Amino acid sequence: MGTFLFDDVIFGPVNSRRFGVSLGINLLPEGYKCCTFNCIYCECGWTFKSNAENVKLPKRSLVSENLGIRLQEMKKQGIVPDNITYAGNGEPTIHPEFAGIIDDTIKLRNQYFPKAEITVLTNSSMLHKKSVFDALNKVDNNVLKLDTVIEDTFMKLNQPVPNISLENIIADLKRFTGNHIIQTLFIRGNYNGNRIDNATQPELDAWLNVIKDIQPKYVMIYPIARDTPAKDLEKISKSELRKIEGLVNAVGIKTKVYY
Repeated sequence: MGTFLFDDVIFGPVNSRRFGVSLGINLLPEGYKCCTFNCIYCECGWTFKSNAENVKLPKRSLVSENLGIRLQEMKKQGIVPDNITYAGNGEPTIHPEFAGIIDDTIKLRNQYFPKAEITVLTNSSMLHKKSVFDALNKVDNNVLKLDTVIEDTFMKLNQPVPNISLENIIADLKRFTGNHIIQTLFIRGNYNGNRIDNATQPELDAWLNVIKDIQPKYVMIYPIARDTPAKDLEKISKSELRKIEGLVNAVGIKTKVYY
């Protein structure tokens, strides 16, 4: 199985290991990955760097229309979603109409499936934008990536575009004052001649200190589950993840392990 990209704005519902029956929303181009990161493990593959300025994002009106149609269909079919989840081909919060799209989604959710939760999976790189920060505070599951708190590992593992600061990301995470969920993917392997491992004791000690400062609702930890664009990567064992879970629980923060 290779890496994959979504070919529609609305996809699913799918059975998600984290979010149950999940109806997905892709705010990025169909079949084209757009992201502020170029993570070596991303299931969508590498971030395209050429011709990105010519790629069109779906308009707010199209997202709302398509979501409304799909929710109507699910209502008729008796399919009840647990979550409406923003994921897709890259980073959803880079969409210039992200805040308005979230408002539309809340209205449609309340109309068709008021018990469903709205989830956004984000790499945390756009939290400095007030509109993004405020929109994320409105959703049920504001899931924010933090794979490492060490700059060198961040640059090698997540490979951000220029001008994205790990220090600023961590400062922005603290501003949510607990209204967020942290997601961390643990991994080790080799890429571009570098050994990368965010599960070493120094990495974990530094990460735990930041998690204590951030004080999220809970932390999601998991390994790679699908093929990755970088090939020499290792899936962290379940027993090792359980040990990390114990470390997080020991500082008084709930943890969920997905394997």
